Amino acid sequence: MKFVAPWLYYSVLRVLMFAIPLAILLSLGFWPWASAVIAALLGLCLSYLFLGKSRESVARDLYTARHPDKEPVNADSEIEDSALNLAEQQPSSEPASSEPASSEPASSEREGKS
Repeated sequence: MKFVAPWLYYSVLRVLMFAIPLAILLSLGFWPWASAVIAALLGLCLSYLFLGKSRESVARDLYTARHPDKEPVNADSEIEDSALNLAEQQPSSEPASSEPASSEPASSEREGKS
């Protein structure tokens, strides 16, 4: 027996649960719009009563598709992470200064040249 995707199985049964009552009602001579409404209600009720396991299986598959166990690998993130790790591992050739470098002269120099 071949494996059929749960969403496909559920969808086909839902369509059949609408189409069969619709065909029966139309063949009995009901108005088309009334046949469609009645068939939709019958299909809804029948699928709710008889397709509970299939509905749960589809819901479980959708949940696992939306919430995977591990985060998907993003190539850009991997490249950035490896570059940051490489930068942390290499010793810095420039000594760290406790004072920030400034392009403006000190305040005492500005006051003296006025």
